[in-house]
Amino acid sequence: MPATVIAQRIGWADSATTLKDLLRRIRPEFVGIDPVDRVVYQPGEVTQCDLWCPETPIPVAPGQARVLPVLVMTLAFSRFLSATMLPSRQGGDLLWGMWALISELGRVTRTLVWDRESAIGAAGSSRPPPRRALATRIRLAPPRDPEFKGMVERNNGFLETSVLPGQFFTSPADFNAQLGEWLARANTRTVRAIGARPVDLLETGRQAMTPLPPLDPQVGLPLRIRLARDYYVRVDGNDYSVDPRVIGRFVDVLASPTTAEAFCDRELVASHDRSWARHRVITDPAHVATAREMRLALAEQRRAQQRAAQNGPRRHSDGHAVVIRALPDYDVLFGVDFNPTTPTTSSAATDPAAAPAAEVSNP
Repeated sequence: MPATVIAQRIGWADSATTLKDLLRRIRPEFVGIDPVDRVVYQPGEVTQCDLWCPETPIPVAPGQARVLPVLVMTLAFSRFLSATMLPSRQGGDLLWGMWALISELGRVTRTLVWDRESAIGAAGSSRPPPRRALATRIRLAPPRDPEFKGMVERNNGFLETSVLPGQFFTSPADFNAQLGEWLARANTRTVRAIGARPVDLLETGRQAMTPLPPLDPQVGLPLRIRLARDYYVRVDGNDYSVDPRVIGRFVDVLASPTTAEAFCDRELVASHDRSWARHRVITDPAHVATAREMRLALAEQRRAQQRAAQNGPRRHSDGHAVVIRALPDYDVLFGVDFNPTTPTTSSAATDPAAAPAAEVSNP
């Protein structure tokens, strides 16, 4: 019951803040007990997934460091732990991370358990979980219930207290390299809950998992945009150059954590190393050179047109002159009279039969 309703029922005349403080003390007494059963996981059944955001900023560019998310996945049966750092929490990057960790195992469990991460499929979101791409089922945990996937939550704390202290990281690649070395040791420890080492039970779990699909899914950040005159596309806060010869056409961009590529009609028109920094401009020198050549060619074409206009009337490719008509001729041709009180005199009005056959050009 809201505090405002309680205040009305009991006739509370003092400060509403005082009443809310009192209710905050006694509300836990009326919550009740919610018992849960002990869960026994079978081989190949469940993988718990979560994002761990270490507080240590990672250098991503000269003079720039960011706090980046780490995707953590724990096999419920064997307690096998895997993780990798990602450039963002966007759906394409999460899908890439899940596929990268699943591909290392060669198989996938029948269910992936997630909390209500917005990129995976939060309540009220129109974005469906990527179950088809991963050949598995996504199950979302209830709201405000971290114990639903407590196994991976405890591993997040394990990573926080074991990976970060005393370590120095020079880049995301360096972080993933040191994390991989630590995971190799962590998966050989004996887990008290199961009385065995994760690496010893991994193969038993793999045999019960689902085989991966024959074709790899399209992972990464997709983008479709019509290329503007500045021939750059923005991906995750950074601008990447594209071949200026496709200005005005639609370009399909796909960015993985390592590359950012652009295609026009399935032809590669840009390929860059993806930057994990923000607000940077990544330029291919070949694109700048092409743009300069195009500007020079256009300038030369305009100069040629100016010289032709100074030397005489414009001519078609076969040599005959281009007829330049007066603007009132077009009003008569299309039956438009913008000034009905003033009679219009034009060459088309004097010779209607010749008007449709005459060659016109925009002066």
